[in-house]
Amino acid sequence: MSSNKASRQKPCHHCKSRPASDPPGASMVHYEKFWLYRHCSSVQQRDRQAQKAGQLFSGLLAMNVVFLGSAFLSSMIFNHVAITLADVWILLSILKVLCLCWITYYLLGTSRQPHAVLYRDSHAGPIWVRGSVLLFGSFSILLNVFQIGYSALLIQCKSKVEIVFPSIEIIFICTQAFFLWHHSKDCIQVQHNFTRCGLMLAIATNLLLWLLAVTNDTIHMEIESQLREVERRFEGNDTTLCTCPNTTICKVFQKGYILLYPFNTEYCLICCSVLYVMWKNVGRRISHHHASHIKPKFRLQGVVFGPLLGATAVIIGICVFMVYQVQATSSVPNRQVFVMYYSYYIVLLPLMSVAAVIGTIIHALEKKELDTLKNPTRSLDVILLMGAALGQIAMSYFSIVAIVATDPRDLLNSLILSYSVLLIFQNITQNVFIIDGLHRQPFAAAAEARHMGHTGQHTVASELPGEEDATASNKQEHVQMPPGKEEEMKEEQNHEDYDQRRVSMLELGQEIRKVSLSYIQSYSHLSWKRRALREISFFLVLCNIILWIMPTFGAHPVFENGLEKTFYGYSTWFAIVNFGLPLAVFYRMHSVGGLLEVYITA
Repeated sequence: MSSNKASRQKPCHHCKSRPASDPPGASMVHYEKFWLYRHCSSVQQRDRQAQKAGQLFSGLLAMNVVFLGSAFLSSMIFNHVAITLADVWILLSILKVLCLCWITYYLLGTSRQPHAVLYRDSHAGPIWVRGSVLLFGSFSILLNVFQIGYSALLIQCKSKVEIVFPSIEIIFICTQAFFLWHHSKDCIQVQHNFTRCGLMLAIATNLLLWLLAVTNDTIHMEIESQLREVERRFEGNDTTLCTCPNTTICKVFQKGYILLYPFNTEYCLICCSVLYVMWKNVGRRISHHHASHIKPKFRLQGVVFGPLLGATAVIIGICVFMVYQVQATSSVPNRQVFVMYYSYYIVLLPLMSVAAVIGTIIHALEKKELDTLKNPTRSLDVILLMGAALGQIAMSYFSIVAIVATDPRDLLNSLILSYSVLLIFQNITQNVFIIDGLHRQPFAAAAEARHMGHTGQHTVASELPGEEDATASNKQEHVQMPPGKEEEMKEEQNHEDYDQRRVSMLELGQEIRKVSLSYIQSYSHLSWKRRALREISFFLVLCNIILWIMPTFGAHPVFENGLEKTFYGYSTWFAIVNFGLPLAVFYRMHSVGGLLEVYITA
């Protein structure tokens, strides 16, 4: 029995694959005669079955946790008397404490065992993903600090749970961010089932936190009711409602909470994606060819028109956003501000769609091999891109039905209709461009660097012949300095200082000229296909950034224009927007990461 257990745990190093030169039938008959070949095949098959069983069990655990939490959240929404928000907080606090216990055990126990982390996935946890975890995690911590301060000021009419829950949340965010920053690339080789269950528990907890953030709008409703209460007090109707004291710090807590609220939902979704990749990498053995593959680094080369057009779109978008925020938050929103907002989108979205279509055509024209290696990160990127786009596409189709059924000839309605159709087309074309680019092999950066080094040196040497002459003349001045009187020495010293400053300015100009020539050389060295792909990718990155900023910081015309809200009813449309809008925001942010990958590999 001990030998059988050992054979199941250790990989079979003596197994050899069938030679490619032998005929298929003869080699199969030849190898099946040996007991070692049959034994190794059975061991590998049992390992695969054990891996699938562990993934199935941990997936069922996460599914049950998510269903239990969803039942609590639904009960709170439909019957807030029997199940209160405090009950949901208690359930989530228990889950977070369990996750903290497992993360601590992983950091101090599992990862420190011998041969625990033999392989690390180079594609998992790229720097932009881990940086997003730290950035949004920091904003989420600040959000909870504001919530604690707001509840502390109103402690006389609030429960102590509203202070304890954000405190546990801060500890959970800090521990999880540290864990994901240092161990997101791990392919753990010990305690497979326990690690899978811990990762799935963390995924389920983050999903429930995201659902709570999407469905819970109590503090926003409190702030609106307090504003109405202040108006009643001005009118002379004084009531005993629990209101925030009229102090500066209370207003800071309120405004800060509303401003930072969207970042918490983004943090939960990013953590779920990183944890899922770690779950797929449990027990994974990466081949030497896959492990030694070096990804090219980000360099701002080969782009001129993409940054210019993208920066123009960002600047105009910020101006439109500021005007919209000022006008839409007034008591009676101006109709013209909605026309301006949708007109900006109607101009920008076709440009993005055309750029994505051109990029897809260039990908088809390129003779570049596809990346066929097993890569959980790439598979997850595709799933997230397609899944997150469904939020925006669903809202667009609801808007199209509402407009066609009412009055599509109205100016604002026709703009909203065009916006919805163009948004669907832009999401689809951009997804095709990103997914096609992610599944292609990166360009041979090493050969390019060697070629660029030789040509760059030759160009700089041929274009800058006067540098050595200036240095030689400076040396001649030092040699020809006459040893005369002190006054003459001082005058000569002043001339020398002036010459040195002049030479330093010349050197600075020459360095700027070197950098410019090097950039021009790198741009002209690239083929037109690679230049076009980089220009398109950079332009789409900047466009997706501004399309992420506008809804994240409060521009929600889909709810504020009143058309869909009147057609579907307040409750139904509020639920649709609360479900689709966070997914749309996450889609823009995730698209930026995918487009950066396409830019790097182009």
